[in-house]
Amino acid sequence: MALEDYKAEMERCSVCSYCTWVPLDQIKSWRFSKGCPSIAYARFMSYSARGRYSVAQALLEGRSGYTDRVLDIVYKCNTCGSCDVTCKVCRYNLEPLDMILELRAKLVQDGQRLQQHQAIIDHLIKEHNTLQRPKSERGLWADGVDVKRLGSEKAEVLFHAGCRFSFDGTLQGTARAAVALLRNAGVDVGILDAEETCCGSRAYSMGYRKEFAELAGRNIAAWKKAGVKSIVTTCADCYHGFKRLYPKMGSGFEVLHTAEFLDRFIKEGKLKFSRDIPMTVTYHDPCHLGRQGEPYVPWSGVEKKIRKQVIVYEPRRPRNNGAWGIYDPPRDVLKSIPGLKLVEMERIREYAWCCGAGGGVKEAYPDFAISTAKERIEEAKSTGAEAIVTACPWCERNLMDGVEQTGGGMKVMDIVELVQKAIRK
Repeated sequence: MALEDYKAEMERCSVCSYCTWVPLDQIKSWRFSKGCPSIAYARFMSYSARGRYSVAQALLEGRSGYTDRVLDIVYKCNTCGSCDVTCKVCRYNLEPLDMILELRAKLVQDGQRLQQHQAIIDHLIKEHNTLQRPKSERGLWADGVDVKRLGSEKAEVLFHAGCRFSFDGTLQGTARAAVALLRNAGVDVGILDAEETCCGSRAYSMGYRKEFAELAGRNIAAWKKAGVKSIVTTCADCYHGFKRLYPKMGSGFEVLHTAEFLDRFIKEGKLKFSRDIPMTVTYHDPCHLGRQGEPYVPWSGVEKKIRKQVIVYEPRRPRNNGAWGIYDPPRDVLKSIPGLKLVEMERIREYAWCCGAGGGVKEAYPDFAISTAKERIEEAKSTGAEAIVTACPWCERNLMDGVEQTGGGMKVMDIVELVQKAIRK
């Protein structure tokens, strides 16, 4: 869809402001009642979903032109999808997240780009990663790892490490551990090594559709050539790209997150723990694994009104309200680890507060990204947990950076890391 296709939604929004909060029946306290990091940080209505509807409408109707403030409003958004969930749960069936993504795509098409984003995209096209590193270094994380290299070998399952795990030295151990766990459970798994390409999910969220399509096309072609049947990744951004975005381009591969595999192994008895982990932890739901981790369901139909008032869709349109994301598998894994106690934060599952790293925010607005992370860290501390456990390297990196700036006192861990600790003899 194009931005113009959301004009009816721009007029339909009633300015209820539910998009800025957690749904009312989910609020546990005033302290942790906010849902949208953008308006919480900027403290002005234009930075909410309602505000961005107004900005988009003004641009389409020629009542506004491009200014630095307009670009700030459009790009200072994590694209976390909290507004999208709350709008559907509380009041309407609007699609604010899709509209915001189309608004960004229009800005990019019109040449209204952030320099910070453009630098990343330029490197992405050349070196196929978002961390501005040489693509020749992409497979170094797997040096010494006993795993099949696809191309010279065949495997049924492809492990896609993703940019952050491939190049962030602090986190690379998680990717190596994930591959080891898969192999030990009997999975016929391989990697593309240095030939792996960025999923393109972050490029998509920043508005770069052409670049995303090029990267997705490269990955799909590589998977077909390798002859794999399933794709497994430990990165929530990659999972979202493969699960929600790639099917629109004809990708028919099974896509699983590592947490889903681990949950399956434990329940089937293929993975058994040998050590107690005496810790109290809380789990952070990554936006792209949780509320944006729902499977893609194609739809082709029309919008109609009953008696010129009640809006209906024929045939019935899928309603992605975040409820069918990946929530239980990581929690079931944590609950199965001996000695580990899981305590929940107030904002969880589809109502979780974002880590702050998404939508190109960490690259363009680092202060905003860290402010969002600090809010989540405070919420985690309120539970009495010793560590925040999550299932996305982008969340881990931004939360780690937030902990560092707050003076420590809270560990940030990947679920794979905890499982590995619990099976070591």
